[in-house]
Amino acid sequence: MSQAIPADKRPFDYSPVSLDDLPDTPTRDRNIAAAAWDAAPPELLQLGTDIEGKPEPYFKRRIFGWLVWLAGPSRGPGRYMALNPLDHSEFHFFDLGDGETIGGKGPDGQWHSSFRGWKESLRDDPRR
Repeated sequence: MSQAIPADKRPFDYSPVSLDDLPDTPTRDRNIAAAAWDAAPPELLQLGTDIEGKPEPYFKRRIFGWLVWLAGPSRGPGRYMALNPLDHSEFHFFDLGDGETIGGKGPDGQWHSSFRGWKESLRDDPRR
């Protein structure tokens, strides 16, 4: 069994994917580029445009039914997006910034300053 490559070092995979192709758990050998998803909404494709270096968004995993994407390194600066796979107009951001901009609003409408709290908000969404 080969070791997992750190997410920030994985090559981007631009092979076309559909919703059913997006895995439940993180890929360990590559990052699935948002541009490869045939249904990627504009908000996802532009996820990293206002972050230093303009990092390209990539798929992380499914969390409690949400599609979770990241633009930037997992330790920041970067931005996570949780996207409802059935309604692409519903999404929630979590920013990994410079200390002043860490956090995001979850589907519960509350501001979460910890990533764990934000993920728990995704988990506790009564529609899931």
